[in-house]
Amino acid sequence: MNGLFAIAWRLLPWLLAFCAAHTQAASIRELQDSGQLRIASSLEPAAGIVPGQQVRFVMEIATATWFTGGVRISVPEVSGLVILQTEQFAANASELRDGKTWVLQRWSLDVYPQTAGSFRIPPVALELSVAGPNGNSVTGTASAPGAVLEAAVPVALEAANSWVAAPEFSVSQRFDRALENLAVGEAFAREITFRASDLMAMMLPEYRPARMTGLRAYPEPAALENNTNRGESRATRVERISYVAEQPGDYLLPALDYYWWNTRTAQLEVLSLEPTRVVVTGAVASAERNRAAPDLRRLLVPTASLVLALAFAWLIWRYAAGAPWGRLQQAVQHTLKRLQRAWRAARKPALPARLNPDGSAED
Repeated sequence: MNGLFAIAWRLLPWLLAFCAAHTQAASIRELQDSGQLRIASSLEPAAGIVPGQQVRFVMEIATATWFTGGVRISVPEVSGLVILQTEQFAANASELRDGKTWVLQRWSLDVYPQTAGSFRIPPVALELSVAGPNGNSVTGTASAPGAVLEAAVPVALEAANSWVAAPEFSVSQRFDRALENLAVGEAFAREITFRASDLMAMMLPEYRPARMTGLRAYPEPAALENNTNRGESRATRVERISYVAEQPGDYLLPALDYYWWNTRTAQLEVLSLEPTRVVVTGAVASAERNRAAPDLRRLLVPTASLVLALAFAWLIWRYAAGAPWGRLQQAVQHTLKRLQRAWRAARKPALPARLNPDGSAED
């Protein structure tokens, strides 16, 4: 009897562990039903949303134990909404609930309504792993509750075709040279930079240069950059345009106005770039042409020498077969005179001393 009692006493811990493993929660669903796993969701902000504004769909996962693995989110697709997961890590926290410590993870999706209207975000599927009551890892799928997003156009924006809705927005431009005295054929570069917070770079304004006769624009693909740091996202869009002056004239790059709905103040602001004057004074600078003239004259000397040698060789061959000396002498003199006239004509400058003999360079 004592031997059986000793064996039972040794097996008791194993029996208790076996019973606990089969009586306690063994699935994510059972953890939720028993109140040991709670999932909630919300919209930030929940009201006063403007089309194009960033709204965060926040999901809070709380467990009475701890997380044993990562969380995978299935991002839903909703017509009229752009939904992105820009953060790859959760915000972790802990809090005391009913005298017990709970571990929390906060995940968020960035939602951008493209138009005004009511949009229903469906429940978001989550794959997660948490510890069960007995310490074993429980893995499965749960859902964060969906939400309804309402977006409307304020009265101040009704007359605007497009705008930027963000807490911060700026636009600036710069040129790589002075634009007051350009010559035909010269080029300059223009750079327009847009910056905003809580927005994606692809949602910043796009600049398309207007066509101007005499001033040709060559835009480059926009440079887009997105940065996220501690839940704050910043976007930059840089537009670079190269202009080439094709004709003399006085040109004006028009002013640019951009509407900004300041989501911090709920007010409309207008950011502007001033018009820019571009003056093209005339033809290509004469110094460039004068540099090319000596090169042409240097080529004339060897060319004329070669022609003269060939002419003498031809005369000797032509009259060597018994031609009278007098006729040979006359032919040589005639050829020399023709070569002399050609030489003088070739030495004349290709351009007059002044580019515009009858007026100034600005006429």
